[in-house]
Amino acid sequence: MGRPVLKISGYEPDEIKALITSDERYGIGIKLYAIHQLSLGVASRKLEELYHTSFKQILNWAHRFEAEGLEGLKDKKGRGRKAGLNEEQFIKLQELIGKESPTAYGYNTESWTGPVLIDWIKKYFNREYKKAQIYNIIKDLGFTYQKAKGFYPEADPVLQEEFKESLKKNS
Repeated sequence: MGRPVLKISGYEPDEIKALITSDERYGIGIKLYAIHQLSLGVASRKLEELYHTSFKQILNWAHRFEAEGLEGLKDKKGRGRKAGLNEEQFIKLQELIGKESPTAYGYNTESWTGPVLIDWIKKYFNREYKKAQIYNIIKDLGFTYQKAKGFYPEADPVLQEEFKESLKKNS
């Protein structure tokens, strides 16, 4: 019978990972510790599972550390995939979300949602995005997710109250 595994309560694994990425120093510390283990002779292939990254990435950290020291472990701007929209299109999108209504473009809603923006961008910029990425773009533009309350202007308040009363009587 093996030893019991300690369970962390109060935090979900995603929340803990978010804490690591919330401060650049934590990320540098993790990379530095991986490099320390390399210097002790631990194979990069064994470290990839521990650090949830490829062995090649761990070797890249080590090479950058050798060449640039701690500066080489800092994440630099401009890495990764380039944006699909140019600066002018981002500005247009920001103005669109902040000042215009989707109804002006033929959508049957008063608020910009991820799926509506995906469709609008596809029509006007000929660029396709997935749901996860569109929410990253919305955040980068300075907007936050707002949960909408259902409001139906065509609804009859009297009929709604009658319906609620009939539910109470039936339950």
